[in-house]
Order: sequence, then C-alpha cells, then structure tokens
Amino acid sequence: MQIKHFSIHEHQSMQLLDQHGIRTPQSRVATTPIQVHEVASTLGSKDVVVKAQVLAGGRGKGLFESGLKGGVKIAYSPDEAKTIAANMLGHKLITKQTGGAGVLCNKVMVSERLYPRREYYFAITMDPTSMGPIIIASNQGGVDIETVAAETPEAIIKQPIDIIEGLNRDTALSIARKVGFGPEYIDQATDIIQKLYSVFIENDALMVEINPMTEDSNGNVYCMDAKVKLDTSALFRHKNLAELRDWSQEDPRDVAASKADLNYIGLDGSIGCLVNGAGLAMSTMDIIKLHGGLPANFLDVGGGATADQVTQAFQIISSDQHVNAVLVNIFGGIMRCDVIAKGIVAAADQLKLKIPIIVRLQGTRVEDAKAVIGASKFHILSCDDLDEAAKLAVKVASIVSLAKEASVEVDFTLPI
Repeated sequence: MQIKHFSIHEHQSMQLLDQHGIRTPQSRVATTPIQVHEVASTLGSKDVVVKAQVLAGGRGKGLFESGLKGGVKIAYSPDEAKTIAANMLGHKLITKQTGGAGVLCNKVMVSERLYPRREYYFAITMDPTSMGPIIIASNQGGVDIETVAAETPEAIIKQPIDIIEGLNRDTALSIARKVGFGPEYIDQATDIIQKLYSVFIENDALMVEINPMTEDSNGNVYCMDAKVKLDTSALFRHKNLAELRDWSQEDPRDVAASKADLNYIGLDGSIGCLVNGAGLAMSTMDIIKLHGGLPANFLDVGGGATADQVTQAFQIISSDQHVNAVLVNIFGGIMRCDVIAKGIVAAADQLKLKIPIIVRLQGTRVEDAKAVIGASKFHILSCDDLDEAAKLAVKVASIVSLAKEASVEVDFTLPI
C-alpha cells in the first residue's frame, strides 16, 4: 500500500515546536516586501535571516528565476531584507529537488539571526526494519545529511524507539551524550529530544527533522530549522493539521489525484499507465521498460474505483503533454472490468482523447467489459496478453512521437 503524506512549511513546523515548549528563533511570516521590512524593523534583532517558504529541500543552494542565489539569506538592514524578499516573492526557486520547473515562493519567514557555536542534526522518522520510530542524529549539522552519511557514516547515530514504551529520559540523555552536547547543554538537549518525540507521536508525523539543532554561547539549545512530514491517513484525528496543507506547492496532477483518492506519481516517460493494485502497477511499468518504452506515471486506481474515478484518472494522465499512449492493465477481483471499461469509454468521449488507448482486462466480468469497448464508437486497442499489450503500447507511442516531430496530428480514438 502506498503511504500518503505531505510536508508542511518551515514556519508551520516551527509553530508545532513552539507549542511543545521547544526553543526556536523569533520569527514571523510575510507575503510582501513591505511586510518583510516591517518585520525586520520590529523583530528586535540587529540582523535577520530571510528564508523562502517552499516545500523543497536544498533551498540554500537554489536559484531564483529573478537571479537571486539561495533561498536563505542574511540581511543586515530592513531595507536589504525588503530587497531580498522582492527577489524571492512571486518567483520560482529551482533546487536539486524541484527540477527545472522550480517551485513558486509565495511567502518568506523573517527570523532573528543567532550565532551558534556548534551545530547538530536530529531527526525522527519511521523505520521499516525496526517497524517503529527511529532517531537519527549527528554532530555534523547544518549540512546535507546524505553527504555526511556517505562520507562519514560513523558520524551518524541511530536509535530505534519502542513505540509502546516511548522515549524515556535515559535514552534521550544517552543520545544527547553520544552526539556530543557539552555538560552545560546536556539537560536542555535531553529535554528537547523528548519534546520532539512528543511532536512526532502526538501529530502522527512520519518525519520530524531539525537541521541544525544548535548550542549558542549563552548556554542555550535552539532548533534553528524544522521540517515535518505528516501522515495523510491520520488527518481524521487532526483537522487542524489538514488545514496546513499548501496545495499550491504541489504538482496539479498530484492534487487532482489526491482529491479523487487515486495513487499517482508522475514519471518522465511517454506511456501512461492505469492499473489496479500497486504490485501490478510496478510490474506493468517494468514490462514497458523491458520492451524499450518508459512509463509516464504510476497510477493505481485501487480495488473499488468507480467509472468517474477512471475518467478522472485519464484526465490526470492526459494532462501530461509527454504522454503518447495509455496502457490500461486491470485484473478484476474486487474491481469489476466492466466498470473500468465504462470509465474508459466515458473518458474518451468527455475528454476528447486523441492518444491511443491500449487495454488489457482480465477477471471479473471481463466479457461484459469487452462488449462495452466493442460497442463504443472509439477505436480502443484491446489485448488479452500483457506482454503483447506492452509491445503495442511502446510501438504506438513511438508512432505518435514521430507524428509530433513532423507536426502531424493523429486522432487514434476516431470511430472505426
């Protein structure tokens, strides 16, 4: 089963930490350069840090469309903070995680500037090996943790936590000592680690990441940055958290799929896939690649999809301009093949689809499904064998690609 999740913005994550009594820098959110100037003037900090609020990693090394380098910038005056914000707000930030499309920055967080003497990495996530929460920590914070893990794996500390027993103070103290907190900071660090675990558990989080957690010269421990990933399936217990989701930061196809209760992941290929069941979807993508094609997506309609959901699935797939063919692979158990067939025909009609559709149906009411497709006015290609269906999908996708290169429009769903 695919785990559905979403991340919330840094300023929202910081608010969760504040609610649990965890020390964070003073900060406020702004949506215009004028607001940024006002915040920088009243925050009470000589210098401020302007941080782009986008749901993508690697902000610090990113590049804005405006030409500004970096999504985390120090400003030495309110005027400079305003100028920096003007080059962030309303512009897309491109990072190693966003790809060339980038992510639009609609707001920034203006934070007081602090001066840490040491930086640490700390995270809590779910571990499939221990089948429960695991704490990951390092004395090399403030940098890319993947790089640390690759180059100095001995600097990474991992501590599985029994989800029934929870995180006791002795274990939290042990982690703080192993990471290297000094004697004057150890009690604070232990307390913060326990409170972060409470944030994780009480909000049904899938990840809480702090990078960096710091010591300052005044004897204080701060969480300077926070990233929280939430479990969508647990939101019925957290209506307040559901309201934090920023749909504007997500791929419109992902948004549409989520609202239609479909499992969708966009890929880089040219053959759209509509399948029921995650395992069958993976094998469908594999067989497409085996025959020289590339899947354009992972899309699992599940076992109880309606004809309307199938139509919505086709709308999501066809919205990708790189899709040159669609392969439908359904094994009907709980899912009835005739429902899928009706959805396919409805999609071809309502969406005015012109790309070729290859259908392989097996299982419950498959003969009824074939009758529905056969009686339709659309030329939908049908195969009983998955291998043959995949070969056909690769072949017709190649034909469509050549037609596009020649600027020739071909309607593959015209009446026979």
